[in-house]
This record gives sequence, C-alpha cells and structure tokens, in this order.
Amino acid sequence: MNFSDIFKSSFLEKVSSFSILDVVIAMAVSFALGLFIYIVYKKTFRGVMYSTSFGVSLLAMTLITTLIILAVTSNVILSLGMVGALSIVRFRTAVKEPLDIAFLFWAISAGIVTGAGLIPLAVIGSIIIGIVLVIFVNKKTNDTPYIAIISCTGDAAEEKVMEILKANTKKQLVKSKTVTPNGIEITVEVKLSEGSTKVCNILAETEGVTKCALVSYNGEYMA
Repeated sequence: MNFSDIFKSSFLEKVSSFSILDVVIAMAVSFALGLFIYIVYKKTFRGVMYSTSFGVSLLAMTLITTLIILAVTSNVILSLGMVGALSIVRFRTAVKEPLDIAFLFWAISAGIVTGAGLIPLAVIGSIIIGIVLVIFVNKKTNDTPYIAIISCTGDAAEEKVMEILKANTKKQLVKSKTVTPNGIEITVEVKLSEGSTKVCNILAETEGVTKCALVSYNGEYMA
C-alpha cells in the first residue's frame, strides 16, 4: 500500500457511476408531474375541509419515489437493501376518502415510471389520468341521495309524511324507525326531484311533524 492508496475511497468512486444530468432531468420531470397531481387533486377535491399538507405530500411522494427508483436501478445490492428497509415502514395515517387512495397510487406510480426512465409514459399517462379525474369527479348530478330525518307525533302524521315524500321525491327508502312515548322518528333515504329541497319545507309545515332535516348522504349509513 502506497501513500495514494490511503486517500482512495470506494464511496467517492461511486459518485461517477451515475449521470448527474439524468438525475436532474428525472427530478425535474418528477416535480412537474407531482405539481400536476397536486393541482388536479385541488381541483377535484369534494370533501368538507381541504388538506394542503396532503396535496403537498403528493408532490413530495412523487419526488421521493423517483429518487428511490434512481438509486435502485443504479445498484443491484442497494436495491435489495432498499426493499428490506422499506418493508419495516408502517404508515398509521388513515385515508378517509377513497379517491385519496387513487391519488396516492398515482403519485407513487408516476415516481416509479419517471425514475425508471420511461418519461413519455409517465407524462402521457398522468395527463390522461388527470383529464379522466377532472371530468368524472366534477360531473354534476341531480341524483345525489339525501337522508331525511323526520320526527312526527303519531301514525297519521307518519302516513302523511310518506305520502309527501312519494309525491315530491324520485325515490324513498326507509332506513330506520324509532318509536318512543314522545312520538316517531323515521330516517328515509331520498333522491330529490331536480335537486330541490323544498320537500323539507313542506314536511316542516305538515300537521303532526315536529322536526325535519335533510343531510347529504355519501352511501354509508350507520343506524
């Protein structure tokens, strides 16, 4: 071993094993795709409270996935170690909206494809996915179901309520019925005619009805 061998470093030799230009291009494309995913998510969000942190995490996830794939494809040994390291990662944040899962997979897929060097596939695929989501998520419909919660004093009032619902809504389906000494409370899934909520006003003015409420229904109901 001579003097020059002391300063040799296998770590520094690996620096030249990949192209810095390729990394810059891949990360730039990944950033553009992540930003596109973030914008589509913001445009198609239909929840109650928009989470900026989740949108930013989609952008970060695209970049991080691209970086991981670039590292994995450059070294087979590193790829095996990376698989072992990622296998112990656990995510405990609950995803409440089903559509959010689609955006997570989209961000991860875009990062994987970009890191693998299939940039045209990543760009074209992301554009198609974005257009489909914007069209279908923003599509307006008058068939949005509602839950009508009506409190009435007796059987006669209940019959009037059902007659009014049949005359002023497209569909009626009783979800639950509670009978107490103070009266009757029924919960009915309804589809409004032309999206009008006037049926709630009509029910509230009906004799024997003490309370009427309409709640937007997302397809899940727990009695």
